[in-house]
Amino acid sequence: MSNANVTLVQSLYGAFGRGDIGTIVDAVTPDVHWESTGRRSDFPTLGIRRGQNEVREFFDTVGKELKFSEFTPKEFYAAEEKVFVLGHYTMTVSRTGKLVDSDWIHVFTIRNGKVTAFREFLDTAQAAAANR
Repeated sequence: MSNANVTLVQSLYGAFGRGDIGTIVDAVTPDVHWESTGRRSDFPTLGIRRGQNEVREFFDTVGKELKFSEFTPKEFYAAEEKVFVLGHYTMTVSRTGKLVDSDWIHVFTIRNGKVTAFREFLDTAQAAAANR
C-alpha cells in the first residue's frame, strides 16, 4: 500500500505542475481536511480548509496570489496511511512582489486510494513578512 500511496502523491505533484487542479480535487475525499499551518490573516494560503470545494478555492488562491520559480518535492517517505514529502519552493507574492524561499514538508493521509487529509509546514514567519 505504501508504494501505491507514494505513486498517488507523486501523480498529484505532477498534476500541480501541469496546472491540472481538477485531478487533485478528484483525488481528495469530499470531507478532506486540508491545512497549511498558520493563520490565513498572515498569508492567503495558510489555514484550514475542508472539503473539495475549499481545496479548489485553495488552489485558485495559489494561482492568483503566488508565482513559483521553484517547486521541488525532493524526498518521499511512506508509513502506513501517511506519505511525508520534503521539498523546497521559491515563490513571489503577487501583491507585494516579495520573495518566499522555504523548505517545506507535506503530510498526506490516504485511505482507499483517496487523500483524506493534507498538512503543510513551511517558514510561516517568512511567508507573513512577504505578505506585508
